[in-house]
Amino acid sequence: MKKRIAVLGATGSIGKSTIDILRQGRDDFEVVLLSAHENIRGLLALLREFPTARLALSGSVPPEGTVRTEVAYYGARALLTAIAESGAEVVVNGIAGAAGLPPSLAALEAGADLALANKETIVMAAPLVFSLAERKKKRILPVDSEHSAVFKLMEAHGKAGLDRILLTASGGPFRTFPVEQLQTITPQEALAHPTWNMGPKITVDSATLANKGLEVIEAAGLFGLKPEQISVVIHPQSVVHSMVVLRDGGVYAQMSKPDMRLPIHSALYWPECRPCSFGALSFDGLTLEFDKPDYEKFPLLPLAYDAVRAGGLYPAVYNAANEAAVAAFLLKKIGFLDISAVVEYVFKEDWKNPVSSGTLPDLETILEADKQARERALNYINGMMEKK
Repeated sequence: MKKRIAVLGATGSIGKSTIDILRQGRDDFEVVLLSAHENIRGLLALLREFPTARLALSGSVPPEGTVRTEVAYYGARALLTAIAESGAEVVVNGIAGAAGLPPSLAALEAGADLALANKETIVMAAPLVFSLAERKKKRILPVDSEHSAVFKLMEAHGKAGLDRILLTASGGPFRTFPVEQLQTITPQEALAHPTWNMGPKITVDSATLANKGLEVIEAAGLFGLKPEQISVVIHPQSVVHSMVVLRDGGVYAQMSKPDMRLPIHSALYWPECRPCSFGALSFDGLTLEFDKPDYEKFPLLPLAYDAVRAGGLYPAVYNAANEAAVAAFLLKKIGFLDISAVVEYVFKEDWKNPVSSGTLPDLETILEADKQARERALNYINGMMEKK
């Protein structure tokens, strides 16, 4: 019996990798829903390949015409309805940014397992998301390569003997640059990632190490770990995707080629382990390097640990301020080093949970904090621009 799959963000980087797996697994999967934000041409092209799928466009609504008859759902709210009505057994969430949180909740509410590439879902609302998953008896299957690796290693070795995990980071294109050189980095330079092919926002995050910071927060939420149980190691080759350190000191690593199709393949076929060639690794002439991250040069990484320790709304604020700052950088409104300055400014304000100190924030509270953090980030950015 075919497994019913929904792909959110089907025309983006994660979506395209997922579609490649679905093409090769037509005997194993039925595609029931495909969504995009505004790329209607990309959606219609996919419909020709997967004619039984319903289409959802979460962004702008196109004009009246034949196109509208082929797309069943329009707008962000309609996407949530589409998820509920899709009958999907697994929802792959490849939506970028905070916009991916409500669809993740909708997928779990609809009774689907969640194959999660949208790290903001866990960063912003881990307690809320896991509470819902537990109530619905559904699994959250990490699709980030690092968290997929930890997931597999913990399945193999168990959590009882775990001491800590090691998340690897490529270090981005500027890991060897002096601070003075970082001041003149352009968006074009930041978008030239040395290893991975990703969307612009995540690529810039990799250059600032904010992406690794978000992954630290995500790992704490996904696996119930304390900040001191999560370490980051710079590994430029991106062959070792994560490691676990057991209490006896033994270190176990997951290694493969840097290909996002492998963790997606693992999530789609979970709990089975099916053959594939995506991550096949040759050790002929292979060299692996490891180094410490430079916290002073890349302050968004240690700030992420502060967000884990603070808990509550602070992880959501970290994410929102960073999204606003990266958008401004890509528009050349601020410089590369200004990204961390913006996030630090917003983060240092008081973001205590307004409900009560012992109460977990609900979705409305989280989204309101996200909104306020973005507004404060934009106000700070505008002030920086006026001074130039």
